[in-house]
Amino acid sequence: MTAQTDVQDASTPAKTGPELVREAKAAVEALNAPAVDRLLNDEPVTVVDVRETHEWRKGHLPGAVHVPRGHLEMQIEAKIPDKRTPLMVYCAGGVRSAFAANTLKQMGYPNVRHMSGGFTAWRDLGFDVVEPKVWSDQQLDRYSRHFILPEVGEEGQQQISNGKVLVIGAGGLGAPVLYYLAAAGVGTLGIVDFDDVEASNLQRQIIHTTSRIGVNKAESARESIEALNPDVTVKTWTKPLNPDNVDSVIEGFDLVIDATDNFPTRYLVNAAAFAHGIPCIYGSIYRFEGYASVFWPGRGGPCYRCMHPEAPPKELAPSCGEAGVLGVLPGAIGVLQANEALKILVGYGEPLIGRILAFDAEDTRFSEFRLHRNPDCATCGDSTRERGEYETEIVDSCAAPGVLVG
Repeated sequence: MTAQTDVQDASTPAKTGPELVREAKAAVEALNAPAVDRLLNDEPVTVVDVRETHEWRKGHLPGAVHVPRGHLEMQIEAKIPDKRTPLMVYCAGGVRSAFAANTLKQMGYPNVRHMSGGFTAWRDLGFDVVEPKVWSDQQLDRYSRHFILPEVGEEGQQQISNGKVLVIGAGGLGAPVLYYLAAAGVGTLGIVDFDDVEASNLQRQIIHTTSRIGVNKAESARESIEALNPDVTVKTWTKPLNPDNVDSVIEGFDLVIDATDNFPTRYLVNAAAFAHGIPCIYGSIYRFEGYASVFWPGRGGPCYRCMHPEAPPKELAPSCGEAGVLGVLPGAIGVLQANEALKILVGYGEPLIGRILAFDAEDTRFSEFRLHRNPDCATCGDSTRERGEYETEIVDSCAAPGVLVG
């Protein structure tokens, strides 16, 4: 019995490597590099690069999705979930791509072709090649967990590294936001805060230390960030934010994070973000309650003033120093804000546009509320209005602008 099972069935003879290659190539349509170039110019096709990572780093086709052949079966459905998507697969010379394309057809992707001659022929014929960022050994190690994620990968990490994020406030919310964005490798972080570190801040503002009591918060945050990640460029503003300087501060940033806790600055930041066409990532905390959202009228969502058309009197909006706050609460909300920033920079997931996420720290419960853009909003509404006019209204209705605590 044992001898019989060890003997290969003569009816299914083993195939040689060349035979398997011929079968794979026969099963999938092949196009040469010029034909692929014409196809990409004429039709919506997703290009899939199945080479190894070290090959990808030396250059790849524009817009290609990188899925190494060894990880194809595990990663392709996360990167290309719609199996009706037309695919063009390539490798270095055309062998791995034939096997990969055949596998994709077996996985239910019906519209798959591969490139004969592969990347070598494409490059030698002078077609466009994208050369990715060259990562140092230290960076490859530091961001390795991002590289592994199909939704991020090296291309997404490059987007993060190219990102420019402005954080208004380096207090309770700003501290975790800045720390996590710095750890993620955001290339440029701007920090606006004119306040100094106090002992009472240290219960929640984790980016500061006891040794820095009395130091400006923006500069204290810069010191922590530079110690954490030397890849990050930090820009600081240590003067109060006001209608006269807000445009020069926000200019050039991809998005702004509202980490303040007073209405005048919130309205000012909201208006400036809208004027510059960038998203404003909102966070607020009160005692045991926290809220987060993304205000981005340019993507069809509301702005902050759609939620709060008018500012309440100061006595109805106490600060953390007046009402108290659970120390871990700004950490939870700040991390949510940092998460939204990374989603926007990389392009994965669904941002909190038109959604208010509420967190109850006492019951450990999340809730979500819908918020729609108000066509009559004084900031982002359909009728135009001078910015200075409504800024004056808000400034006069409550505390002085530029106060950054939390």
